[in-house]
Amino acid sequence: MQGCLEKALSQVADHSARVTCCGRTDTGVHALCQVAHFDSGASRSERSWILGLNSHLPSGVTVLWIRKVDDSFHARFNAFSRSYRYLILNRWMRPALEANRMSWCRAPLDADKMNQAAQALLGEHDFTSFRAKSCQANHAIREIQKIGVRRNGDVISVDVTANGFLYHMVRNIVGSLLCVGRGEQPVDWMKAVLEKMDRSQAAPTASPQGLYFVAARYPDHFELPVTVAPFPRGWNLS
Repeated sequence: MQGCLEKALSQVADHSARVTCCGRTDTGVHALCQVAHFDSGASRSERSWILGLNSHLPSGVTVLWIRKVDDSFHARFNAFSRSYRYLILNRWMRPALEANRMSWCRAPLDADKMNQAAQALLGEHDFTSFRAKSCQANHAIREIQKIGVRRNGDVISVDVTANGFLYHMVRNIVGSLLCVGRGEQPVDWMKAVLEKMDRSQAAPTASPQGLYFVAARYPDHFELPVTVAPFPRGWNLS
């Protein structure tokens, strides 16, 4: 996404531009409202920026809004929270239209038990047990501000908001919650895994196809939109 956005910016601004994103997403992971900033001396209206950029972007990327901010803004470092949603299609038939847009679990899942288990992760903890070995963060301390698991028909959603995330953190959490949902581990197992601070004690990483970067929140004085692009009809569980 970053590369194609920088290429589009160079066309619209008539100069090369470097983009800084709120965070990176793995191959196969989706973003509903990724936030990025760039510097430019070009004079364009907000509408002209949006129309111009979208005309040069591939079909899988769309600019939703643009705002002028002062030099103190940084898309990554000024974000005080980030939210992700992980979608699981839970039925014994394979996905069709949902393929590559949700993960799939054919075994019955108990969303209530998954939700109970997830609450052990609330608050500030060392999340080493849910951190990829290749993670380059200086430490594993993060604060999960909100986490919940819900079912809507055949779709289960895992929603997580935190002040920051480690590499593969959400997918590793979901992988372990699936063990609870399938009845392979008890509800209190998540708490035990967290406290061991050992990645080998948790379950394998969940697939990337079900993960969505939903939103980043910034201080109000930047006056950025807080709305995000909607999920496809029937997938918006909020």
